[in-house]
Amino acid sequence: MTKKYEIIFKYIKDLSVEIPNAETFVFSREYITKYILGININTNLIKNEMIEVITKINYKDPSDNKRKSYFEISYATIIKVKDKSLDKQNLEKLILVDVQNDIYPELEKIFLETIKNSGFPDLKLEKKVNFEELYQKRFN
Repeated sequence: MTKKYEIIFKYIKDLSVEIPNAETFVFSREYITKYILGININTNLIKNEMIEVITKINYKDPSDNKRKSYFEISYATIIKVKDKSLDKQNLEKLILVDVQNDIYPELEKIFLETIKNSGFPDLKLEKKVNFEELYQKRFN
């Protein structure tokens, strides 16, 4: 099966690590495993039938605690759709599942390395993201 799209470019659009002070850092190191991973995907049409897919990941403390660290990356992928016959739903699935499955391993590695290099060397994301499952949940 041939791919219905081609990845033209991938780049980090924005990267943020927020650790307000030493007290927050010490507290965050203790509670980082309770943080929650969030994912948001947006698109922008650009010229020559290309689409910018922006995958934003954040890792944050879900509690009302005031001593929080915050981590976020916006990763842009420029794709060119090869299959001109795709309807809206299939194009959406291509962006939300296929493209994400292609880019996510590299994106996760960059994101985890950033967090580790920010002083959290033991952090591991135990749960793998299943983009097919997330896509299906949107319609149920």
